[in-house]
Parts: sequence; structure tokens; C-alpha cells
Amino acid sequence: MATLDQKSPNVLLQSLCCRITGKSEAEVAHQFQYAVRVIGSNYAPTIERDEFLVSEKIKKELLKQRRETDAALFSELHRKLQTQGVLKHRWSVLYLLLSLSDDPRKPSSRVGNYGALFAQALPRDAHSTPFYCTRPQSLALGYGERSAGLSASVGTSGISSLGVYTLNGPTPTPQSLLAGQPPPSAAAASGQPQGSRLAWALPLSSSPSSALAPPNTRPPLGPPVPSTRVVRPRLDGDGAGEVSEAALVRDIVYVFQGIDGKFIKMSAQDNCYKIDSKVVVCKSLKDTSSRLAELGWLHNKVRKYTDARSLDRAFGLVGQSFCASLHQELKEYYRLLSVLHSQLQVEDDQGVNVCTESSLTLRRLQVWMYDPKVRLKTLAALVDFCQGRKGGELASAIHAYGKTGDPQMRALVQHILSLASHPILNFLYRWIYDGELEDTYHEFFVASDPNVKADRLWHDKYSLRKSMIPSFITMDQARKVLLIGKSINFLHQVCHDRTPTGKITPASKSADTPKDAAELLSDLERAFQEKIDAAYFDTSKYLLDVLNRNYLLLEHLQAMRRYLLLGQGDFIRHLMDLLKPELARPATTLYQHNLTGILETAVRATNAQYDNAEILKRLDVRLLEVSPGDTGWDVFSLDYHVDGPISTVFTRECMGHYLRVFNFLWRAKRMEYTLTDIWKGQMCNAKLLKTMPELAGVLHQCHILASEMVHFIHQMQYYITFEVLECSWDELWKKVQQAQDLDHIIAAHEVFLDTIISRCLLDNNSRALLNQLRAIFDQIIEFQSAQDSLYRSALEELALRLQFEERKQQREEEGQWGVTAEQEAEEKKRIEEFQETIPKMRSQLRIVTHFYQSIVQQFLVLLMTSPDESLRFLSFRLDFNEHYRAREPRLRASLSATRGRRLSNI
Repeated sequence: MATLDQKSPNVLLQSLCCRITGKSEAEVAHQFQYAVRVIGSNYAPTIERDEFLVSEKIKKELLKQRRETDAALFSELHRKLQTQGVLKHRWSVLYLLLSLSDDPRKPSSRVGNYGALFAQALPRDAHSTPFYCTRPQSLALGYGERSAGLSASVGTSGISSLGVYTLNGPTPTPQSLLAGQPPPSAAAASGQPQGSRLAWALPLSSSPSSALAPPNTRPPLGPPVPSTRVVRPRLDGDGAGEVSEAALVRDIVYVFQGIDGKFIKMSAQDNCYKIDSKVVVCKSLKDTSSRLAELGWLHNKVRKYTDARSLDRAFGLVGQSFCASLHQELKEYYRLLSVLHSQLQVEDDQGVNVCTESSLTLRRLQVWMYDPKVRLKTLAALVDFCQGRKGGELASAIHAYGKTGDPQMRALVQHILSLASHPILNFLYRWIYDGELEDTYHEFFVASDPNVKADRLWHDKYSLRKSMIPSFITMDQARKVLLIGKSINFLHQVCHDRTPTGKITPASKSADTPKDAAELLSDLERAFQEKIDAAYFDTSKYLLDVLNRNYLLLEHLQAMRRYLLLGQGDFIRHLMDLLKPELARPATTLYQHNLTGILETAVRATNAQYDNAEILKRLDVRLLEVSPGDTGWDVFSLDYHVDGPISTVFTRECMGHYLRVFNFLWRAKRMEYTLTDIWKGQMCNAKLLKTMPELAGVLHQCHILASEMVHFIHQMQYYITFEVLECSWDELWKKVQQAQDLDHIIAAHEVFLDTIISRCLLDNNSRALLNQLRAIFDQIIEFQSAQDSLYRSALEELALRLQFEERKQQREEEGQWGVTAEQEAEEKKRIEEFQETIPKMRSQLRIVTHFYQSIVQQFLVLLMTSPDESLRFLSFRLDFNEHYRAREPRLRASLSATRGRRLSNI
């Protein structure tokens, strides 16, 4: 006989209830059950500790009560409270106010109540049948006491069919067993032996209303009422000591509940139920009993899992729902055992000692318990499969286990999945319709980082927990769910849009009950997809409309193209003309306010003045870090200030890319500007220097080199402007016009910048090409200096010669000799000295030409070997007449290899 543990938690709790109420153990049964439920309950708030969300809830409650004035007053007071540093835990104060505003008499319909429901722990004493309420322990002390207690407190719930045990949820009680309708066996007692039908074998003294309670009715609390009938117990064996089949049937029914019988007990060593080796049983009965005892082992396995997990808060709402579904299945199993107990009770009342055609036998039990055994096997295997999982991962495991060809097993797993996934669907609907994330146990596949500030909300605050995405939700659906809630929070927190979410997207019927969840899960490809798509399109469209209408997103994008990518031609040209004197000075002598004034002058003098004032005020001048020897051209840059919601698209990384591209384009534009000045100098001085034939060769050399440089820069400008910028911009603009959400715009913008960075030779793979191109630009500046020096010397010499001729002519007009011998000798000597400098000028130009051509040849070789087809075509245009190919053997080899690759591709 088992001994009571007087220090167990249940005994101590019941003693406490008795002492507080001053009643006996039988009278405090209701209070004891309530105390067990309170101790296992979860009263922790299931709302995320987010001050903004709580304040939004308060305003929603005020708006629901048509108190718009109070809502506006609360917003103003909350704003003032945020500016004060007195309170450190404003969230707690707001949450307290919200909790105090709830009417306790009004049943709440918020989804959070489902979390509280599933977080409540089910008392251990309410899980088994028969239910013993006289003692805190769930089992009787001995076999005799157990039998006596069973006779008066067996379960009173019937079962619809023992032959066909449905697997798609709880089995309803048949109409013939409902209260007020006596069973057929009682009506025909005179013509048929009682107990001939197991489904109708109930205690005769029990009224139909008490014997057949509804499925959800718990057994009555209080001490069992002693029976007035004279019970004639069965004989456990015959005279030879062999155990009868009737005794084994009685033991098996107890084993079904996980209770050791008199002859069949749990073997800890073998982990199974075995018949005591000292008991004499025939082999056929022993084998049949062993097969039937497997139900007890399966029951214990499922029961152990539910008992261990029901009190575990960390298991989460999905886990508690899963345990609740297992409890529901066990309850149906207990209903069947209640019928079996009733049949045994009837046979004991009648004193049946031998097997008749209406009595319980092991073979009948084996037939009747086949479907429940399959059901318990499925539950036990599912419990093993779901070990160590929680949240969406647990739902995925249940869903994966339901992929079987057995329709009954599939229906059972689908029913359990509908119950377990109910919290996930509630999380999902709360997120996509209200933007609220109440995931205390981190079970939902959307994660939130409360430490992220508002300016990085879109990029960093919300993310997907891929391990928690249920397998019945696709990655595309999960991405849309993330975007929907993220868009709502972005509108409220970053755009400060106070439009109620109900006006953005109308909320459809949510999964208020597990039945709704089951209907939704049964049509994932249509109904569920339609809900997600409708919320996704409505929310994303509204967000893009707000960004374009209130924050001029597309206008800012075009401003980037016009100013930072040099698309506004007249503005850029005029700005260069105005900045030329300033930028020619050393970088250390520049002042930003002077350059800002010049920028404003350029804006007012060109078509840029017609742009939106919101855009022009963001345009500014920026000076880069100064290095020794830098001029203003090296450190000047335009800047564009971004803040608020548009900074989500134009992030710091993007603005850094724009700065790099601007510096490259500005340098290339400066080369074009420089070559234009060189050409102007050549055209203006060509006629003046015709009188100095000794300079013809040097000037011709200058013209040839300048032509080479002009051709090179023009081809590079054409490539950059049309093949890179315009084509990339056209693709970007098409994608932006077709974008369905903000992520599409951000992705298209990033692709646009990456393409420009790569094709403008600014990425790491094109570093060698960029170095060669910068060297070519340096040679152009060097050539400008050399030519300016040449023209300066030539013009000074020309001016001296003209002065000499004017003095000579003036003296002749006065009737004197034009020149004296000394003056003529001095003039001749000076001319000879000038002519001696011409070879130096020619050598300097040859050096510049040689360096320039060698760098261009290396640049062409790199272009020819580039994997980018557009760069290879650029090399053809730069060397269209094969001028450099004739000088560089590597170009001939590269060209042959390229043609070979093209032929092989064809």
C-alpha cells in the first residue's frame, strides 16, 4: 500500500485551503482546484515593453469611445511628458493607466486574452479519469480501495462509437445518449440481458442526466456516494490458481490509464507493462494482455509530456496550445475508458463470473481499442517528434508530421495543428492589422529589436526568425507579413501619420477560435493568401503614397540625378565658370561660406532656380579632407542633406556612394572643361603665332596631342553619361514606377548605385583601371601647364618682336635709321636665345606625349581583358583607327583573344 507524502505540494496546498476556509477536505475541493489553477497561471503582461505602442493603444481606446478631444489632449500631455526627464519608466505608468481603464465586468475580446488562456496551467488532478477529489493524490492507495472508489466515481461521459473512433476532433455524444433519453438497454431490459451492448452498459441506478453528462462536464467534486447495491465481485482465479480472463480484463482497464494492476505492473527495467512472473496465465491470454498493455505505455508517454510542459512558461503559447490539444485527445480516451468501467460495474452488479456473449473479454477489448491505439501511437510519435521545439518551429514539426498517406492520421494531426497554430495566427493578424507585436516567449517569426532608433527602423528594427517560420507559410508570405507590420510602424513612428490602421486596410475576420484557424489552414493557397495579399497591397500602397505626397520621395530622387550626378548641364557649366578662380587656389585658402554664395548664384542664374524650394535648401557645398598640395578642384564637392523618412532610402552608405560618384564625375567634367580651354587657347593663338615659323613644329605637336586627349575624354564622357548613367537611371525609374512596396524601391536604388560604382571603375575589381584613368587625367593637367608655358613664352617673344618692329618703323618715319647695328645685334641675340628654348619645349611635350600614350595603352590593355563587355567595347571606340594597337603588341594579342572568345560564343 502506498504511503502518503505529507510534504508534497498538493497536500500542503490543500491543508492551506482547509485552514483558511475552516472546512473539511471534501468541502474545499472547489477552492483547492482554483488554487492550483492560480498557482499555474501566467499573469505576466504579454505586451512588448514599447512606450509608443502603449500610448497608441490608449488613443485607440479613447477613439473607440468617441472621445477625440481626450485623445488629442492625451497626445499633447504625452508629448510634454516625453520632454521631461523626471520619470524613468514611462512605459510602466502608461501600461498601468491602460490596465486601470479596462472594465472588469466587460469580457475582453483582445487577442492577448488567448495568450492568458493558453498560459494557464491545467491542474494535474483534473487530467485523469476516474477523478478523485477526496485526496490531493490522483491515485488511490491500493487495489481494493481503487476498485471501491471506482464503483462510485467512474466517469459518466459516454462515447459515440467504439468501432469507428473518429480522428478529426472530439467525438460528440450520440443523440440517444443525451440527457432525458434512456438507453435502449434500459428500455428493453425485460427482453434482453443487461450489458449486451457496451455503449449502453451504464449503472442502472444512475439517471440519464447524471450518467451521461456532456463531454465537457467535469466529474462532480466531493466524496463519492457509497452504492446501496450489493456487489458480488468476480473471482480472480479458479481452484488451480490460474488467473481468469475477467481478472485480466479488470487489470487491463486500469493499465489503460497508466495505473498498475494486481497482476500487470510497469517494469522499470524493460520500460513496459508485464504480467507478474509468479502469476499463472495461459500463453494466449498473456500475449493478448501484453498487446493491450501497450495502450497504457502510450498513454503514460503522452501524459508525461503534457504534465511536464503544462507548467513550463518558457514553452510559450503555441506549446501550451499543443498541450491543450493533447489533453483534449486524452479526454476523449478517458470517455472510452469510462464506458468500459461502466460495463465492468454492470457485470459486477449482476455477479457475472463467467464469460458470456455480452461480457468484456480481452479479444473484444483488442477489437474495440484498435482505433484508440492507433490514435495514441500517433500522439506518442508526435510528442517524440516535437521534443525541444517551440513556437513556429513546433507548428512546423506538427505540420511536417501530418504529411502522410493515412487519412485518419492526417486528420488527427490537422486537428492538433489547428489548435496549436491558433496563437501564431493571432500574432499574425495583430501584426498585419495593428502593427503590434506581442510575442513574450519569442514564438512568432517576426522579431523586434527595441534598441534600434527610429532612423534605422525600416532596416534594422524588425527581422525574420527563419527558424520560427511555420512550414505551411511560404518565405514569400513571411516576407509580406514582415513588410505589412513594418510599414504600419514606419508610418506611425517615422512618418508621424496618425491615420487609423482600419482606414489603411480593412481588417477581415481573424482566427478568433481554433475552428476558424482550422478553416484558414485548410485553404492556405486561397483564403490565407488573399488575406495576406490584400493587407500587403493596401498598406504598401498607402505608405508609398505618403512618401511621395508628403515627403517628395521621387522629387528627391530626381534631384540626386540632376545635381550629384551632374544631370543639370547648364547649372554645372555655370558653376564651374564661377568656381574656376576659387578652385585654382590652394585648398587651404578656401572658405565654405564663399563657395556656398557662389553655389546660390549659380542656382539663381540657371534653370535650377525653378526647382522646389524644399530641394534647393538641401543642396550644399562640402569640402573634403585636405592633403598637402591639393587645390580647390581636389576637395570641392556638392552635398545633399537628407533626413526624416527619405533617409530610409538615402542612407549614409548611399550618400557615401553618391559622393564617390560625384567626385569621379566632377574630375572627368573638369578634364572636359580643361581641354576646352586648351582648344580655345590653340584657336586664339594660331593666327598670332603664324609670324613665328620656328614654332610651327611645336604647335603642331600640341595640336596632335590635344586632339588625342579630346577624343579620349569625349569617348569616356559618352560612356559615362549615356551607357552608364542614362541606362541605369532609366532602369531605376521603371522599377520605381512599378514598385509595390518600399523595399522594392530601396533594392532598385541600391542596384542602381552598385551598377554606377562598378561601371564607373570605382569598385575594388576596377582599382587598376581607375588608377590608370587618374594618371591620364594628371597628364592632361600636365599638358595644360606645358602648353600654357609655351604660349606664355611665345606671346612674350611675339610682343617683343612687335615692339622692335614698331620702334623701327617709327624711327624710319622720323627720318632716322630704323635700327642701329648694336640694336640689331641685341635683337638677333634675343631671338637666338628664344629659339634655343624651343627644343626644350619640344622635349617637354614629347615627354608628356610619351607618358600619356603609354598610360593610354596600358589602360586599353586592361579594358580589353575586362570581363565587362561594355568596357571592351569602350576600348574599340578609344582606339577606333588602331593607332595604339600599332604601337603596343599586347593590344594585338588581346584583340585576337577577344575575337576568339566571341567566335567560340557564336
